[in-house]
Amino acid sequence: MRVNDQIRIPQVRLFDDTTDEAIGIVPLEQAKRLAVERELDLVEVAPQAQPPVCRLMDYGRFKFEALKKEKESRREHHVTHVKEMKLRPKISENDFQTKFGYVKHFLADGDKVKLTIMFRGREIVHQEYGRKLLDRMAEELKETAIVERSPLVEGRNMIMIMSPMSKGLPKPVSKEQ
Repeated sequence: MRVNDQIRIPQVRLFDDTTDEAIGIVPLEQAKRLAVERELDLVEVAPQAQPPVCRLMDYGRFKFEALKKEKESRREHHVTHVKEMKLRPKISENDFQTKFGYVKHFLADGDKVKLTIMFRGREIVHQEYGRKLLDRMAEELKETAIVERSPLVEGRNMIMIMSPMSKGLPKPVSKEQ
């Protein structure tokens, strides 16, 4: 946006900032004089129009408000990350509960979770143990998450991706309450 002395056009269509009413088509010098009298800036808002449209406003305050709105929108925006949780087919119950707690926390934060079962040696022959483990995780999280990608074997790993339910759905009641 061009401001004050940067504007170099003979006539402009002028709008008042306080009432949002059109003052009309005025010579540039008269518009600058009005801006000085009211202690405001003359800002070109539509340079393509014939004649170009200018507005009387406090440009510093306008820029500050725009920056504030941009920061607020950035603060409210949540970037979804994919967190990974690695498991083994022979996992003990307390280790499963610990990893389950982490997965639940990741999903509550709005992140996706990639569950990876790693098979070593001859464990790859018994993929049903890994599938049971992933099915159990999905069953216990069915109120808070959906299975985005069902279990799939890639090399020596079995992978499943879960994502949190959309924010429009009601939150499930936890057992601790």
